[in-house]
Amino acid sequence: MEQLKEHNTHEDLWLLIDGKVYNVSKFLDEHPGGDEVLVTEAGKDATEAFEDVGHSEDARALLGPMLVGELEGGTQKIKTTSGAVTNENNTNLNSHPLFMFIPLMLLGAYLAYKYVS
Repeated sequence: MEQLKEHNTHEDLWLLIDGKVYNVSKFLDEHPGGDEVLVTEAGKDATEAFEDVGHSEDARALLGPMLVGELEGGTQKIKTTSGAVTNENNTNLNSHPLFMFIPLMLLGAYLAYKYVS
């Protein structure tokens, strides 16, 4: 953790996500959320902030080439929720935005049916 804390500048920025250390310095300008989001989490465990945003599989794939190593003595934080369907990478398959709209569409269809009849 001491070594991780040393890498907290725009030119040399490391993040800890799920027990793995990533050098995201070259990605700062490309990050869709802006560089300040990454700088805020620099040199510390950014797992919670990373997961709270709900990054896509594509975003997770971008991490691979940035891997510096694993935190010595660190553990991966595995998030599961009761009843959620997960895949091998432990990502929630029920989190796709389409699943949010299906109940809304059904409710809209029901209300339209009631209004017409």
